[in-house]
Amino acid sequence: MKKLFASLALFGAMLFAAPVFAQEAPLAASATAAVVAVAEAAPAAAVPAINKGDNAFVMISAAFVILMSIPGLALFYGGLVRAKNMLSVLMQVFTVFSLVMVLWVVYGYSVAFTEGNAFFGSLGKLFLAGVTPDSVVATWSKGIVISEMVYVVFQGAFAAITCGLIVGAFAERVKFAAVLAFVVLWFTFAYLPMAHMVWYWAGPDAYTTAQAASAATATAGYLFQDGALDFAGGTVVHINAAVAGLVGAYMVGRRVGYGREAMTPHSLTLTMVGTALLWFGWFGFNAGSALEANGIAALAFLNTAVATAMAALSWTAAEWLLKGKPSMLGAASGAVAGLVAVTPACGFVGVGGALALGLIAGPLCLWGVHGLKRLLKADDALDVFGVHGVGGIFGALATGVLAAPSLGGTGIWDYVANAVAPEYSIGNQLKVQAIGVGITLLWSGVVSLIAYKLVDLAIGLRVKEDEEREGLDVSSHGEKAYNL
Repeated sequence: MKKLFASLALFGAMLFAAPVFAQEAPLAASATAAVVAVAEAAPAAAVPAINKGDNAFVMISAAFVILMSIPGLALFYGGLVRAKNMLSVLMQVFTVFSLVMVLWVVYGYSVAFTEGNAFFGSLGKLFLAGVTPDSVVATWSKGIVISEMVYVVFQGAFAAITCGLIVGAFAERVKFAAVLAFVVLWFTFAYLPMAHMVWYWAGPDAYTTAQAASAATATAGYLFQDGALDFAGGTVVHINAAVAGLVGAYMVGRRVGYGREAMTPHSLTLTMVGTALLWFGWFGFNAGSALEANGIAALAFLNTAVATAMAALSWTAAEWLLKGKPSMLGAASGAVAGLVAVTPACGFVGVGGALALGLIAGPLCLWGVHGLKRLLKADDALDVFGVHGVGGIFGALATGVLAAPSLGGTGIWDYVANAVAPEYSIGNQLKVQAIGVGITLLWSGVVSLIAYKLVDLAIGLRVKEDEEREGLDVSSHGEKAYNL
């Protein structure tokens, strides 16, 4: 444990010393919108005012995101493991969510959503210093703000479910203490900088002239400056977590008996319930990222329903064709694939684009959990990379294409002219999206590798073989999910 604490201290020192932190700027919105300054001047922005309806909308959306994790994700994962490991997965998801929410208010929010440099924010809001019932953050409309405390919870729930997604990759054989130690490191050095790079900006009211827009954009996160589109977390959440999960599957190693013994899900009933809760909560995840109860939120809401349904059907149809029978597991997995793929695109594409995303995401992620998994030769127990990695990469790239107004998308909003920019280049935007995907893969991969290695050296990643055979419910937690 001394080695672990020393490692954490060393990483903390690196975080605080590396960037040159500046004073924090007005807080920004959660979903990325590229900013193009084409007009030299625009009418002065209205005086910011809290909209009670928007406040209530984001509060409810935050609660929906929490529902996605506990119980949604927990039951989805729990039903997929063997009965002897059911409680261990529930415990991991539940405790990781709790841990990250605490870390979020201690330093995470400050590092992710205050002005610093292109990769990290400042330490000006440690323990939410200065965040009061009267403080506000920007939405995506000039002159409209919401309570900062609401935004803190909303974004904290995003961080927590992202960390929870990772545990599915190394389920059934990892030490509980190792999970918690890894999450602290990965949250600090992978999630927070990615959230800052993609989602931090100065807010729309700073974009009054072309010159002011350039100055404001220069204070934003690296990928925001580059113009990356990620409405609700294709890079920050899904690709980020999927890479961490895949690296973990390699580092922890395969389960005892993998490839030789049956490791079938113990309760697809619970997995279906978990899927339904995920789908329900995802409306808050996606539509809530608009930060306002407006037309864009309605578009994200509709796209979340449509893309998910289409992906569930397309996965089921492909599985039926290839295997001769449609399965409940396939339908549930297809729904999650659709949710993942539409996440970065939901506020940028039209309904036709959402249908296309779902249609392709189902069979593509079916290949991800079978064909790609065999190629990678990793025991990604609950197919985190096959669904969230493959679906997230596809969704992020497809956003650059389907956001084009010529294809029914919303295009890019010019905050200086306060209108949609007249030009949209699919080729250029696709290039920007690919850069965002590449940076996420590299950043999360490197941080994950280092974090797993440090945890392995300090306390070890894996339980003993006899404990794994007995099941983590008893060996790690001293209880059983089912007492018959």
